[in-house]
Order: sequence, then C-alpha cells, then structure tokens
Amino acid sequence: MDPSWNREDLKVTCQDPCNLVRKGLGDSVADDLRFVIKQVVGEENFVDMWPNKSNNYCCCCCCGGGYLQSGFVEKRRAFGRIKFDQIQATGADIVVTPCHNCRSQIEDLCQVYGGGYRTTHLWSLIVKAMTRKSK
Repeated sequence: MDPSWNREDLKVTCQDPCNLVRKGLGDSVADDLRFVIKQVVGEENFVDMWPNKSNNYCCCCCCGGGYLQSGFVEKRRAFGRIKFDQIQATGADIVVTPCHNCRSQIEDLCQVYGGGYRTTHLWSLIVKAMTRKSK
C-alpha cells in the first residue's frame, strides 16, 4: 500500500459499525480497521472520533441502522445531530463508513447540517493506495 495518493493530506476518521464492533467482535476489529486506514491514507492523516471503538456512537445515535428506513426522518436527523457534531469535532475530510446504513445516515446528516466531509467505503481508499511494482 502506498498512501502517497493523499497529497492533499486529507484527514480521515471512521465510523465503528454497531453490529461488527459493539455487538460483535469488539475493539480488536476496530483496531484492525484503524490499522488498514492508516496504511492507506498515512498514519498522520487519521483522526479518531471520541468516544470511539466499542464506545462510539451509533450512526443514528442509539436508534440503530434500521431507523434509517423507519420514515421518521426529522426525529432520525435530530438524534443524528450527536453523530454529526462528533464527526465535525474531528475536522475530518473523509469518514470511512464500513456499513451501508452508516454511510447513508452520515451522508444525509452532512447534507442537512452542512458538513464539510464526505463518506467512503474502505475499499475505495484501498484501491487508491494500491501500487503496481515495476519489473
């Protein structure tokens, strides 16, 4: 992996998906996620949220990803303001969202509240950091 694609020194943070981290494999998988992100963007460009890992806020702030499809848009966005403020506090340009529901919610919060970040899946950053060795 070669993080030199990140010539703008974009700051990157990540959302810890509920089912994988808090309900599943715990901090060890959250640490693995951070290790990979740092390899593909440069360690100095990773900014962690607080709280994080098993203590991170849900993307819908305790409502769960299913809340995204509930139809209660204004309430979801109001609860999600906690997540938006948490992301804004990092100053990150990019939020890695391993879960589809997290990505949809966090993108929506960015648009509604005027955030300056964008979301991406981890694989997108991995592709940017892949290098081809010359023979």
